[in-house]
Amino acid sequence: MASLQSMIALVLAVAFGSTGVTSAQANQINIYTYREAKLIQPLFDAFTKDTGINVNVISASSGLEQRIKTEGANSPADVLLTVDISRLEEAVSLGVTQPIKSATLDKYVPAQYRDPEGHWYAVALRARAVYASKERVQQNALTYEELADPKWKGKICIRSGQHYYNVALFAAMVAKHGEAKAEAWLKGLKANLAQKPWAEGTKVILPAFQGGGTHVNISGVVLAKHSPNHANALKFVEWMVGEKAQQMHADLNYEYPLRAGVPINPTIAGYGPLKADAMPLSQIAENRKKASALVDKVGFNN
Repeated sequence: MASLQSMIALVLAVAFGSTGVTSAQANQINIYTYREAKLIQPLFDAFTKDTGINVNVISASSGLEQRIKTEGANSPADVLLTVDISRLEEAVSLGVTQPIKSATLDKYVPAQYRDPEGHWYAVALRARAVYASKERVQQNALTYEELADPKWKGKICIRSGQHYYNVALFAAMVAKHGEAKAEAWLKGLKANLAQKPWAEGTKVILPAFQGGGTHVNISGVVLAKHSPNHANALKFVEWMVGEKAQQMHADLNYEYPLRAGVPINPTIAGYGPLKADAMPLSQIAENRKKASALVDKVGFNN
């Protein structure tokens, strides 16, 4: 009778075959991603054209880190490509990543946008902007702290407080001001929430922290712990910070290029110059659990 481990290995092998993901091959790379296909497939196609390395893709809206952990040493995953520092750190905490050693990445990715131990690197920047009514909002500058001011009562729309992007912003607030002040700010922000969204006739404002810059999140990558195509995976990650890929991030996804000298898409440039906050994203990651707990404590989603 087959052992339980053998049966699990068989099930995993069948699952891999059904999704088109392959084991180690000279011209293959297996990428797990949360990115929408229409936004990211052109990058994969360009990478294949430049390198001759074919890209196999597994996409999902959640659970990819857990899937890699479940697959264990048999996982075909080479790279996890995602958005948000929380998801990158979750992959690290689950033990499914390995440090990336690359002089190219260290040259083009600023220290604040990479893991101190090399487990994740940013490939593009995503500024946390505010869309404001052109008619009802006269000011063109704003701080995140100001969003808790009673003058905005009933005028702020935001998705769930536990959404990855919001947890990252709230974690940045904890890192900057401490839990007590962040909690008070969250209560004020909650008190200002509107019942229904309004989006007509809006303008874009790039807020900043008091005494700081605009909150920036990232699109980033990790190298899977048991990557069967390690050399190809490293080529892909390094290619993603090259000038061609950076320009594609800017023009296809409307993200800010990470690499200096790459032009910002004109639409995004129209928002005004981005003065990114200098806080290392690793500090935000360290405070995400505290931020998530504060969301529940103040009843932000109630």
